[in-house]
Amino acid sequence: MKTYTHIVLLLLLFTTTQNTYAEVWGSTGHRVIGAVAQKHLTPKAAQQVKELLGGMSLAFVSTYADEIRSDNRYDHLAPWHYVNMDQNTRYNEADKNPKSDIVTAIQTCIEILKNPVSSQEDKAFYLKLIVHFIGDIHQPLHAGRKEDRGGNSIDLFWFGKRTNLHRLWDSDLIEHYNMSYSELAAHLPKQTADEKAVVMTAPLLDWVDQSQDLANTLYDKTPQGTRLGYVYHYQHFETVREQLLDGGLRLAATLNAIFDPAD
Repeated sequence: MKTYTHIVLLLLLFTTTQNTYAEVWGSTGHRVIGAVAQKHLTPKAAQQVKELLGGMSLAFVSTYADEIRSDNRYDHLAPWHYVNMDQNTRYNEADKNPKSDIVTAIQTCIEILKNPVSSQEDKAFYLKLIVHFIGDIHQPLHAGRKEDRGGNSIDLFWFGKRTNLHRLWDSDLIEHYNMSYSELAAHLPKQTADEKAVVMTAPLLDWVDQSQDLANTLYDKTPQGTRLGYVYHYQHFETVREQLLDGGLRLAATLNAIFDPAD
C-alpha cells in the first residue's frame, strides 16, 4: 500500500510539474509583444480592441492560442502556429501545407476581423489568435525546416540541461534573463519614429523572410548536441529583443489597419 501511495504521489508531482511548464511555455515573449503593441495602438483601435476583449489587455490574451491547444476541438489550428520551408526556398515558392500555415492563418484572422458581418464572438476569438500568431512568426524557428520540425529535433544543452533549438528560442533565452514581461517590454531597443515606420509598414511575407533568414543562421551556428551558456546568450539576446520589438510594432500596425484604417 505504501509503495502504491508513493507511486501515485510521484505521478501527481510529475503531472503538476509538466502542466505548469506547459502553461508558461513561451508566455513571456508573447506578453512582451502584446505589451508593445498595446502602447502603439491608435485611440480608436485601442477602444475597439478593449471592447472586443472585455477590457483584457493584448498581453493577457497573447497566450490564448497556446492555452486552447489542450482542447481537441481546436486541433485543426495546430498548423496555424508555424510554416516550414526548405533552407533556400522562400514562402511563395515553397510547398504549402494543405492544412494551412501561419501565413494563411494571419490572413484569415484579418479577413474575419475586417468583415462587417462577423459576429462579435468570432471577432474576439480571432483577435486573440492573431495576437499570438504575429508573435509566433517573429520567433525564427516558427519559420524553420520541416525535417527537424522547426528545430524541435535538434537536441542541445542549455547550461547543462537538455533542451532543443526551438525551445531555446521560444523560452530558454528569455527566461534566463529573469525579467517579467513588463520589465522586458520596457527595455527593448529604442527606435526613432522613422525606424518604427519602416518596421510597421513591412508586408507580411517580409516578416516570414526575416525569420527564415535568422533561422538559417541559427541552424548553421547551433548543430546537434551543442553545449550552450553565457556566450550564446550574450551573442543572441539582442536579436531576441529586436524580434520582440518588431513583433509588437507589427501587431499594432495590423490592428490599427483593421480597426482604424486610413481614409
